[in-house]
Amino acid sequence: GRVAGKAMIYFLFFSTLALVVGLVVSNVVQPGAGMHINPATLDASKVSTFTEKAHDTTIVGFLMNIIPDTITGAFAQGDILQVLFFSVLFGVALALVGDRGRPVVDFLQALTAPIFRLVAILMKAAPIGAFGAMAFTVGKYGIGAIANLAFLIGTFYLTSLLFVLVVLGAVAWYNGFSILALIRYIKEELLLVLGTSSSEAALPGLMAKMERAGCNRSVVGLVIPTGYSFNLDGTNIYMTLAALFIAQATDTPLTFGDQILLLLVAMLSSKGAAGITGAGFITLAATLSVVPSVPVAGMALILGVDRFMSECRALTNFVGNAVATIVVARWEGELDQTQFAAAMAGQLPEEADLALSGGLQPA
Repeated sequence: GRVAGKAMIYFLFFSTLALVVGLVVSNVVQPGAGMHINPATLDASKVSTFTEKAHDTTIVGFLMNIIPDTITGAFAQGDILQVLFFSVLFGVALALVGDRGRPVVDFLQALTAPIFRLVAILMKAAPIGAFGAMAFTVGKYGIGAIANLAFLIGTFYLTSLLFVLVVLGAVAWYNGFSILALIRYIKEELLLVLGTSSSEAALPGLMAKMERAGCNRSVVGLVIPTGYSFNLDGTNIYMTLAALFIAQATDTPLTFGDQILLLLVAMLSSKGAAGITGAGFITLAATLSVVPSVPVAGMALILGVDRFMSECRALTNFVGNAVATIVVARWEGELDQTQFAAAMAGQLPEEADLALSGGLQPA
């Protein structure tokens, strides 16, 4: 109802702002300039899985491709937006059938535990893959490529930090609290996110912390899970910044119209990014596959360093969703100001093990 509407307005505004920030910073700083890499020399097979999904290169084709041909097709092909589209419809259907859908809901909740564990097992091999990708980049394009990649990482970290402290800090100040106090309050969850490079792991802990801070449970239960798909500030900054880095590195000129198209497509595709590690990279590939100006094969350049940027993406996303929850709760009058003030002042009983114990269990 009203809470969902206000939350979506907040999500859309700040997600779009994050995309614009990444676009502006990349144009000003130009981290990929000077690499002069010929796209034909890149190993396109590394991202062929994603390019094969790009049946159309128009906005209309992109929108039509969101609708899966079959229920199982979206999952079989691994199309994020199709899976999200089906999931939303299926969730609405479950809500409409009421108690008759409870066994299905219980089954899906139980299924998340082994799925999360499977992802954790697979991510154990991620450092090996990252090492191989970086070795390929250095071996083929020289040690100088490392300088550009390091510049990209530094630019992304600094941009994300400024976004949190300046943009989200201004939002926090306007709503009567300090962004630094909030960061201190959720520091255990942030450490968990840092260790896993995923905001998904700390989802239950964040929800519990927001309730302890005085946010109404119904607001928390709606805003935070929804924000994990629709309010990904860090991922959005990364997407436009990385896309323009690839264009600059491959000497691909982008007109103002090309950049607007990139922005519009990213606004849609970013809503399919999940909170798991590497989702931002996958979503970037999905975005570039429908933007013909930027060579998708150029993603091979940043494959090796994506792990380093994944941590920053997750942290920025996490803080953004914490701020959004408090703001929406305050707008709705569902925030206990006394309890919230005590939480921000660090006067609530410590539950340092909350994120570490509860945060590893899927909600």
